[in-house]
Amino acid sequence: MQSDKCIFCKIARKDIPAKIVYEDDQVLAFEDAKPQAPVHVLIIPHDHIEKVSDLKEKDALIAGKVIMAAKNIARSKGLDDSGYRIVMNCNRDAGQEVFHVHAHLMGGRKFNWPPG
Repeated sequence: MQSDKCIFCKIARKDIPAKIVYEDDQVLAFEDAKPQAPVHVLIIPHDHIEKVSDLKEKDALIAGKVIMAAKNIARSKGLDDSGYRIVMNCNRDAGQEVFHVHAHLMGGRKFNWPPG
């Protein structure tokens, strides 16, 4: 199920254009509009789930699909050797701006630790 108000749901329905880099029947990946690294891709489930803390046991497969899509996109972008980061923010204090579960795949530069 999708939300009529969610920007990521609108992108998934193709109501709003995005630079799509991967799509299957359960997930969609597109370039971030405000990239924080040379490679910055957002991976979302087609179904609307607001935040990671809303995931249920039945959503384990889709959560895994998001991570596997990130891994495969990273490989296709040549990030396997240099490395990449997968980030999922949960709620406002963690930096979540769009309330639709999503993973950020970032790479193409050196990252520092700890983040934030």
